Amino acid sequence: MLTVVAFAIAFFFAMNIGASGTAAAMGPAYGSGAIKRKVVAMLLVGICAFIGALSGGEVVKTIGSGIIPSDIVQIETVIVMLGAACLSLFIANILGIPLSTSEVVVGAIVGVGIAYQSLYFEKLLIIVSFWVIVPIVAFALSLVSGFLIKRAEKKWPFLRGKGKWRKWLVILLILSGCMEAFAAGMNNVANAVGPLVGAGLIGIELAVVVGGAFVALGALLLGGRVLETNGKKITRLSLLQGSAVSITGGGLVIIASIFGLPVPLTQVTTSAIVGVGTADNGFKLWQKNIIKQIIKVWIVSPIFSLVLSYGFVLLFLQADLYTFFVIVSVFIATVGTFSLIHTVRQEKRTTHDQGGGI
Repeated sequence: MLTVVAFAIAFFFAMNIGASGTAAAMGPAYGSGAIKRKVVAMLLVGICAFIGALSGGEVVKTIGSGIIPSDIVQIETVIVMLGAACLSLFIANILGIPLSTSEVVVGAIVGVGIAYQSLYFEKLLIIVSFWVIVPIVAFALSLVSGFLIKRAEKKWPFLRGKGKWRKWLVILLILSGCMEAFAAGMNNVANAVGPLVGAGLIGIELAVVVGGAFVALGALLLGGRVLETNGKKITRLSLLQGSAVSITGGGLVIIASIFGLPVPLTQVTTSAIVGVGTADNGFKLWQKNIIKQIIKVWIVSPIFSLVLSYGFVLLFLQADLYTFFVIVSVFIATVGTFSLIHTVRQEKRTTHDQGGGI
């Protein structure tokens, strides 16, 4: 029965990965108008993500047994890890925020490792450092690309996608989005099936096939809102700008996947979009509420899943009710404090705006 539960959570989690991570890969193509129908964009994402998942074995090994010892990865802890990560991701999908599946999964695994006082800290430090480095590199590369594209489009107006050149630019952008969706499947499918492989419940070869199928299904059924967020609510992109975003994000994630490093694809993509948008519109783009909201979720997501998984271990596996309630109380108090501070700031801002109007 526990095995069935573990597989059910893993496959449901894979569908949420398809919605949150891989659907964002076609955001530039959809936002720039290269693909006008949302259904077509999600279909392409699903197919390419499935193909990419077949090459994701190295990341599966890292998620399965590279962060905590394999003897801890049992059926009960697998359910805890996947349950905590899945709950975090599901909440983000309801809000329509592109959340990093790598962060919530690693956070959940670390929570279990802390509960059992056994963690490969050096490997974790490498992974977390790449969470910071790769999005920064994506932003820098796309910022430079954005300035070059801006100058090129002024000098050669046909590069803006008008006339006979539009068809070729559309093809380039769609192919770039497919490349990024491939990278998404290659890196992200491990987040769902890695714990199952680590517990010896399924082999790597079968895991990437089945996991890839559910990631593709999730992109088709649940990816619409995240696609809308990344494609249109951050900044409008030209065809060349969208290609730069997808090539930058996809290339960086594929390189990380080859080395077995789970990296935040959605952070990489969004950082690239912000880089291009900054080159085009300046830093006023950073004042948009959607970017602030995404950054907040990025920071909270690994901590939230870590606390959940740690609490689940204490409650269900170790029956340490006292510590569990202490942690829950501290967590609720912390969240409540931040919420109160945010409310006070909003009220002050509203009062200031009303006063300025008078």
